[in-house]
Amino acid sequence: MPEHTPRVVATDEARHLINTLRAKHGPLMFHQSGGCCDGSSPMCYPQGEFMVGGSDVLLGELEGCPFYMGEDQFAYWEHTQLVIDAVPGRGGAFSLDSAEGRRFLLRSRLYSDEEWANIAPVTKG
Repeated sequence: MPEHTPRVVATDEARHLINTLRAKHGPLMFHQSGGCCDGSSPMCYPQGEFMVGGSDVLLGELEGCPFYMGEDQFAYWEHTQLVIDAVPGRGGAFSLDSAEGRRFLLRSRLYSDEEWANIAPVTKG
């Protein structure tokens, strides 16, 4: 059986920033809550520093870092693959990327029918 289609992937630029942050801060985690301001960007934290709740879903991992999303947001993004990128700028105030001169950015794309048929499952909190 082929490997599941991932729900979240990282660009080369994002992988580089993740590795930079992991070298400075140790194991990491991501959370995407939605909303405005900082909540509309993927937030990166030291693993365990953000309390994941029962209304969060685990979409997958980026470079070994778990990536969670609020259940309400997931309802909007469910049919798209999330592509995490890193671009010049300042990240969210509480996100580790805020001091790096680069920030994580969420992009998305629709799955093909074949990809959707083999989509990776999600788990709650």
